[in-house]
Amino acid sequence: MILGLRTDGLPVTGSTDHSTSGLENECLAQFGVAPGSKDHKGSGIKLAWFRTLKRCQHLTDQVSKEIYVKCHIMCLFGTTLFSDKSGISVHWKYLPLLRDFSQIHKFSWGSACLAHMYRSLCRASRYDCKDMDGPLALLLVWAWIRMPTIGPLPVDTSFPLARRLFDMFFQFVWDAYSPNRVAPHVIPFDINNGANFLSATVPLICFEAVEWHPTDRIRRQFGFHQDPPVEAMKLGASHNIVLTGPKNKNWGVEDAVWISQWLNSSMCVLTSEHVDNYQPSDQYMDWYIGKFGDHLRVSELAEQEEEGQQEQPYQQEQQPQQEQPPQQQGPHRQEQPLVSQSYAYAPYPYLPYQ
Repeated sequence: MILGLRTDGLPVTGSTDHSTSGLENECLAQFGVAPGSKDHKGSGIKLAWFRTLKRCQHLTDQVSKEIYVKCHIMCLFGTTLFSDKSGISVHWKYLPLLRDFSQIHKFSWGSACLAHMYRSLCRASRYDCKDMDGPLALLLVWAWIRMPTIGPLPVDTSFPLARRLFDMFFQFVWDAYSPNRVAPHVIPFDINNGANFLSATVPLICFEAVEWHPTDRIRRQFGFHQDPPVEAMKLGASHNIVLTGPKNKNWGVEDAVWISQWLNSSMCVLTSEHVDNYQPSDQYMDWYIGKFGDHLRVSELAEQEEEGQQEQPYQQEQQPQQEQPPQQQGPHRQEQPLVSQSYAYAPYPYLPYQ
């Protein structure tokens, strides 16, 4: 719905070959020319090579038109959908999926893009990670649609400018893709035809990257009542695979179990009665607080800190004190209280406040 990519269809997977000969042979077969030694590094082909080849096409026959489109697709992969931290190259593993020009649209490029973003978010959460790659445009637009307060202000905003932000404060848009917000007639048929599979709880696959699509934890996004979810799916070793170093593997075979689940995604679609109220139920909140409450009750942590501050003068009296020069206080200086005033309201409405 955000990038207009198909989310159903064939899984984006295949083989990875680290050899230079494999890269050159694939380019010769599809483009009639291979990148030079300065145009690729490892398994990555520089985007400048694709742009140059794209500009050289005269578009006078079907072959030149297909080469033009394939170069454009590879540039789109390297800059938006499957970008890496270098920002100047794209892995050639996607090229074999472009061989049959008539079959390109049958792959689930949307789910592969989402798998790449999930993997990028996972790596970015590590303490030693300083940069993030992946489809950041998808992430930003998703955040702007879901949380309008952090999105850019429209030109025809009301005055004063902060009024719009105050009106939408604490607002989270659950039904961003419902017919009430997106007119059905503006969605292309091939995208709208696969809308039934959007809520499938299945693995997302992009070659070596396998990520889980936990729709059972965001049922409200699809207009359903949110129940306490089951235990989170653990992908095991499949979640830690990276393509650093030579990895000549057929991921269609390596990930056969996950691919089988993907191909049966129609059996994993969420089903329930649609609801209009997106507020969480008491049963869900009991589960949520029991699972994560200790990490969210900031008010209780503040009370513990205040108690520690009250006990601090007594603890200092037990230790030998060094003589300090007397501090002069001005006539209008007032002593600041050690303990702040307690809240008269619940700082977090979604948690029980005592």
